[in-house]
Amino acid sequence: MALGFSKNNGSQGSIGLDLDGGYVAAVEVEGRSITRAFSADLPAGVMADGEVVDGLRLGQALREFATEHGLSRNVRLGVGNQQIAVRPLELPPMEAGPERDAAVRFLAADAIAMPLDETVLDYQVVGERTGSDGVTRTQVVVVAARESMVSGLTEAVRSAGLRPEGIDLNAFALVRMLSSAPGGGGTHVYCHLGELVNLAIAVDSTCLFTRPLAVVRDESGAPVSHALAEDIRLSIDFYMAQEAATPVESILLSGPGASREGLAEEVSSVVGLPARVVDPLETLDTSAIDPHENHFRYTVAAGLAIGAAS
Repeated sequence: MALGFSKNNGSQGSIGLDLDGGYVAAVEVEGRSITRAFSADLPAGVMADGEVVDGLRLGQALREFATEHGLSRNVRLGVGNQQIAVRPLELPPMEAGPERDAAVRFLAADAIAMPLDETVLDYQVVGERTGSDGVTRTQVVVVAARESMVSGLTEAVRSAGLRPEGIDLNAFALVRMLSSAPGGGGTHVYCHLGELVNLAIAVDSTCLFTRPLAVVRDESGAPVSHALAEDIRLSIDFYMAQEAATPVESILLSGPGASREGLAEEVSSVVGLPARVVDPLETLDTSAIDPHENHFRYTVAAGLAIGAAS
């Protein structure tokens, strides 16, 4: 099963299913309108660090969730955990086809610290760059996910009677949603604070770096702002060490944990960059959603649904 690099084209009846670990969220979109959105807490222990731990219980919980809300079978899934690697690579210009595929796979073997015969690999061409030597190279973003992790997720979802029509990265869905928000163009850190904290760095809508953060939490389960800020700062330092990296302009926060009062200001003071909390659904028509629903639960699910269009 290939990992999808989705474009934001809109699609009728597309459903994104986000398995955060602490909760499940489903969003259905038609064009730029959300037609339905549901979420529910997941039983403790069915997932950990973004990976399936108990597929049987997860499948049962998803079956009950899908039945209660009349969810259609076809869903777009997201993944985000330590079993995923995203790397920008450069190669000589060449036409799409087996030769370019082979060249990407050859370079990925050195850039990705996992055996390629145990991974699901995909890539996307994002542009060209002319170096100081005057040579033009094609820039690609490669994503690899450990196949056993992907299989564990899809098997649990299928056991619930659902049909995974595609798999995307949570980081890509996050960037897809927040980069279209006002002020989202340029180079930014995007941070989703859910059960698992996912960080992405993107230029415009192209994600070039992502990693899950092992965030320290307080007694209430909320991320400790100073520890979160330090992880963000270290991630920016790592990204900036890459060739052709462009300076990060700001930090955009979303997800349920982002609603804590004062979090953005504390992160900004430690990292030294502007930080703000972004309503993930502000660029969509949300009139069909109950006004009491927590929009921050739907960041990734909405991004998956929109990405299902391609």
